[in-house]
Amino acid sequence: MEIIKILEVVKTFFGQFIRPVHKITHVHKSDRGWELTVEVIEEKEYMKAHAKDELVGVYNVLLSPELEIVSFQRKSLRARGAILHE
Repeated sequence: MEIIKILEVVKTFFGQFIRPVHKITHVHKSDRGWELTVEVIEEKEYMKAHAKDELVGVYNVLLSPELEIVSFQRKSLRARGAILHE
């Protein structure tokens, strides 16, 4: 299945270059390729040391039709327990 391959590509990339993926909350095929929304836990150790909620980074990711990551951008940063309003 193509979507499983997409999830594997994104998880591998984020695990190697950003931080391990916490959740993938959106996958959409568009004319540009595949668009995803990925959540990662940011600065987990720092936040634990200061008795604060973990921070979740929300990233937009674009994969080419050939399943190569073309771009990614952190769109927001929020406390793990906070509700995201769009």
